Amino acid sequence: MGIGTASLNGSRAERLIRKVAVLGAGTMGSRIAAQLANAQIQVLLLTNAVTNACEWAVGFHSFLAIENGIAASDVDAIRNGGLPAEPKSAALSNLARTLIETRGRLTEADVGAFLQAGFDESRLLEVIAVIAASAITNYTGSVTRPALEPPFDAYAWVKP
Repeated sequence: MGIGTASLNGSRAERLIRKVAVLGAGTMGSRIAAQLANAQIQVLLLTNAVTNACEWAVGFHSFLAIENGIAASDVDAIRNGGLPAEPKSAALSNLARTLIETRGRLTEADVGAFLQAGFDESRLLEVIAVIAASAITNYTGSVTRPALEPPFDAYAWVKP
């Protein structure tokens, strides 16, 4: 039975998929990115969630971004498809969105803008790793559509 014909509501598969989504979200910062700060990782994860239109992940990472010191105005900017005002956050968010939208086909200008913001080439590889790993959470959340947990309700988001 293919995923298009399977009923996931209340099934063992649905519970397993939700566990994978939460596991993926919880391990991003501590296991994948070695040098990026937690706040920077949340900028990436929130940008990824918005770009991939995963409503659950947008709510969850909006909360975590605020908790990790990202300005509410920068979180709102990302949630609305814009860039944060803080220059390094803007460079991270722009690079993440560009990587997703171009399927990894960055131009020299894209890479140059990221490096000009004060990052080095090894951070570029970390950004790619975070984006790749967060895709599973975004795609799983979009397929299973889990309810946003009560602590994150204030950050609910619906794709415009």
